[in-house]
Amino acid sequence: MPEPVETRRDFPRTIEVRSPVWIPLPDGTRLHAKVWLPVDADERPVPAVIEYGPYRLTDGTVASDEQEMRWFAGEGYAGIRIDIRGTGESTGLCTDEYTEAETQDGVDAIAWIAAQPWCTGAVGITGYSWTGFNGLQIAARRPPALKAISTGYSTDDRYADDVHYRGGIVDALDMLHWSVCMHAWQARPPVPAIYGEGWREAWLERLELEPWIAHWMAHPTRDAYWRHGSACEDFAEIDVPTLCVAGWIDGYTDSAFRVLAGVRGPRRAIVGPWGHVDPIHGPPTPQVGILSEQTRWWDRWLKGVDNGIDAEPMLVAYQQDPVAPTPRLADRPGRWIAEEAWPSPRIEPVALALGDGELGGEPADEGLVLRVGSVQTIGLDGGAWCADGKSDDLPLDQRTEESHCLCFTSAPLEDDLPILGHAVLRLALAADRPRAHVTARLSEVAPDGTSLLVTRGQLNLCHRDGHDAPALVVPGEEMAIDLPLDAIAHRFRKGSRLRIAISPCYWPWAWPSPEPVELAVRPAGSALELPVRPPSDLDDAMRPLDPPAEPEIPPIEQVRPSSGGGRTRTYDPATGVTETTSDWDIGGAWRFENGILWEDSSLTTMRIADGDPLSAEVEVRNTCLYDDGALVVDIVEESRMTCTADAFLVSCRLAVAENGAPPLDRTWEYRFPRDFA
Repeated sequence: MPEPVETRRDFPRTIEVRSPVWIPLPDGTRLHAKVWLPVDADERPVPAVIEYGPYRLTDGTVASDEQEMRWFAGEGYAGIRIDIRGTGESTGLCTDEYTEAETQDGVDAIAWIAAQPWCTGAVGITGYSWTGFNGLQIAARRPPALKAISTGYSTDDRYADDVHYRGGIVDALDMLHWSVCMHAWQARPPVPAIYGEGWREAWLERLELEPWIAHWMAHPTRDAYWRHGSACEDFAEIDVPTLCVAGWIDGYTDSAFRVLAGVRGPRRAIVGPWGHVDPIHGPPTPQVGILSEQTRWWDRWLKGVDNGIDAEPMLVAYQQDPVAPTPRLADRPGRWIAEEAWPSPRIEPVALALGDGELGGEPADEGLVLRVGSVQTIGLDGGAWCADGKSDDLPLDQRTEESHCLCFTSAPLEDDLPILGHAVLRLALAADRPRAHVTARLSEVAPDGTSLLVTRGQLNLCHRDGHDAPALVVPGEEMAIDLPLDAIAHRFRKGSRLRIAISPCYWPWAWPSPEPVELAVRPAGSALELPVRPPSDLDDAMRPLDPPAEPEIPPIEQVRPSSGGGRTRTYDPATGVTETTSDWDIGGAWRFENGILWEDSSLTTMRIADGDPLSAEVEVRNTCLYDDGALVVDIVEESRMTCTADAFLVSCRLAVAENGAPPLDRTWEYRFPRDFA
């Protein structure tokens, strides 16, 4: 069961809240901010910790802002939450994710904060997801006052490790959904009482902005659009101390390992079993008091306190033990482990040969070629990429799908086998169509036959020479493919078997190729390389992570309970169509202390027919409500994505009602070529 979260009420410093605070920018834009800080900060200046995001500090992130920033202020910092330009009550326009203006505004805001009389001149950036992304991006600009960052559930690679083109493949599961959510959220008005004169004109201007999927689909390869804001392009630019927080069932885990290996300054990562939710609440357990862990980081690098954190292990990770496959998991057995450095010289690469359906036995004959064809519904049991762990979004038992895949299975293990890092599947591979994908999964098969998905990887084979250099596959021509699987810490149990499953389809993680594909694997030229981790005395000697704790939850009235989220799946035997619906309504309706009523929900429906890759279809519907007592705004955003053999077709409709009258009902239609998709 989840651990009880301690409610902390006593802090070293008494605090006050200043709101609204306006941060002026050189071009005349003003950023809306809220500041929590010690009451005597004007006489005894403190370092500042900022979070800089698009999710509306007045009504979107009220609870988390209050708890996080109240904690930091109580520990002797100025906690500052800032709305990105064009979001919330900040002026200007937010035209896309991670724009040049957003990054430069962050640099300018840091300079303004550092110059305030209540600030010592030292600033840190904290954040999860979007605000973790832009923390890395701003750090790469090296603003002089920025002394440390904490980045959680974020990525350094906007193209291949986000919700757009993982492995160079159009993401059916997340891309349209995320565009719809952001378009609907952006349609909420600035709060008139805070924004002041001109709020309605600013709101109507925001409503005219294009859905962001128009930008994303217009850049199907790794061009300058994606290189901008991808910290992995030049890690040497990041030299401030960097703390990474990641979760094994979240989609953004790999970035933490690349950051550890790449950035120049002091760095540390804490990787737990969590989904896309904060480590204080999980799920699954064990939970961690991440606010106190971050405070130790700020104390060392913003205040200069010699607390020993820079001498602690660079990587602290939760090594997971196997469990029965389940769509929702409250607790994950395992143990915390540690490595002094990453990459770790202690990791031993162990190669397992692929045979005639076997893994780790005798190498196969050179002439043996094994084939697997397209089954369009492979992937439905794979769960969500960016799982939250509480929406029935974890992978199911893999056996049903493995029966339609090319599988290689080991003999039962004679001893436990712990791994940490990236397994790599090296394949001698051919495809019979010019546009093809490959997806591979590594699973643990228990003695009772159940198959637990441990990690996976996927690649658009047209991107075999790089995401910036696509080339059609030559049908029948063998390719040498190195396919890294997602990073993981897992202990395969004695008596279990390892299994690799390979398929050309993985719906809805991967939008299918335009034609059914057959892959041909030559096992003699293929192998699985595992990152085997021997035991370390450091595992037992390291300082235990702090238990979960947070300040009191601010008074928020839940007007309508959430559905709790979940997945449903139906199959129509008359049409061969499988339909999957993901319900992301996990928030309900809330009335905040400022009187604003906020509501948000979204449903994603994905359909595909047996044997027909061109039947792939995604529909997303997002509904939002803003109600401050005088202004009531209802928002509906509906989008649909389908395909032909040559193009992706996207339709987006935004309908907004202001006190019952519609100021906007607009539809956008797009056609994007699929040259290498």
